[in-house]
Amino acid sequence: MTLFHVAVDRVDPGILNSITTYLGTVDQAHVDEVRAIAGLDASGRHIVEHPRQDGAFCVLRDDGDLDVYVPVDAPEFRVYPPDPDAKTSSAEGLPRGASGPAYIDGAVLFGAQSIGGAMDTPGNPPRAVWHTTESPAGADYFTSIAAYLIRVGAEPQVIYDPVSDRIGQFGPLNLSGRALKNDGSRRTNREGKACIQVEVLGRAASPWTKSFDPADKPNYRKLLAAMRAHGIPDLWPAGSPPPSSAAAVKAGRDRATWQTKGGHYAHAQVPGNDHWDPGAIDTGIVPGKSTDSGSGSGGGSSTGGSSSTTTYTVKKGDTLSAIATAYETTVAALVKLNGLKNPDKLSVGQKLKVPGAASNPKAPQYEPFPGEGFFHGGRHSPIITALGRRLVVLGFGRHYTSGPGPDWTNADKRNVRDFQLSRADLRGDADGIPGPKTWAALKVPKS
Repeated sequence: MTLFHVAVDRVDPGILNSITTYLGTVDQAHVDEVRAIAGLDASGRHIVEHPRQDGAFCVLRDDGDLDVYVPVDAPEFRVYPPDPDAKTSSAEGLPRGASGPAYIDGAVLFGAQSIGGAMDTPGNPPRAVWHTTESPAGADYFTSIAAYLIRVGAEPQVIYDPVSDRIGQFGPLNLSGRALKNDGSRRTNREGKACIQVEVLGRAASPWTKSFDPADKPNYRKLLAAMRAHGIPDLWPAGSPPPSSAAAVKAGRDRATWQTKGGHYAHAQVPGNDHWDPGAIDTGIVPGKSTDSGSGSGGGSSTGGSSSTTTYTVKKGDTLSAIATAYETTVAALVKLNGLKNPDKLSVGQKLKVPGAASNPKAPQYEPFPGEGFFHGGRHSPIITALGRRLVVLGFGRHYTSGPGPDWTNADKRNVRDFQLSRADLRGDADGIPGPKTWAALKVPKS
């Protein structure tokens, strides 16, 4: 009789790791009972098979925990660290860096925030890819599904629950996810200037956009604003998402379209992949039409659907992408509205026209410099956690084996030194301790 190892995974929001509690072994009879209970509509349990480990499966729970069952004789499964490097280098003259925000304001952070790396083809247009989790939505499946995606190493950048409007991130939007299969040697997760992937809680057979009203979902609107800030146009280059598995097979997955056209794609439309999610979602909702012409939708006014504008005064540490996100518009729209010749250079006190529909957004906030003597062994502070997360976002987190966390460690110091060495203006201060110049360059968000 087959024996199974049993464990419980928990991914508490704000804790940048997955906590696993091993519970011992059970026999086949117990597993059969677990599967039978999960098959009951009222059980609050849902079975998902492990995609890469024969015989293993997980139980999504509506209380947020994930039960894991693995046959004792199953081959080892490991989630390997992501490759931080692109197949093409910046030395080849390709554009690097994304134009939009790395994080969505208010998103719950899951895992170590290090799931991918630089894009392979940053000269190609940006795109978004929509998935469904093939699971229930609502309750606390948001957390148990996050634990499952981490367990099997298939994290997108974003997870979204259309019932509760909860949104989470496994990594920054300007780096790759890992929810797509490769297309031969081509790494589909790293296609384009950006490839923002979203796992939406729901099932392809019952499109989640039915009865969904974006007006009641502020986090969903933030997600779309972030996509538009990255330059993703409000288009479906491969057509509307297929309504069935058969339709997905019939439509095919055109490589030329995927590799050359920016916009929104269904998981079903990506070459090298065989799923048909997210189903026939309403393209009037996903992504709908932007309220400004800079989004790539080809319609609407440049000021949020109205001719009215208001004025925003640039503050220290502001970027155009952060301002665009705060006003639910795009970098392109602000450039056009203000006639900016160099959008990468903003001056403190500079006046910008912004859409009048959101006249009082929260200005981007950064942690003030905590002082010369703040960073030393024994220091415990949420500011250090915020610093570590910022380093990861900027691509300087390679010395972390866990965390980042609130304790000042040698890993923090080494990552800060790497950041300092990467900038000509900071190399003279490359001791791993943030001084005023380093801190100003880091732009650490308020914790």
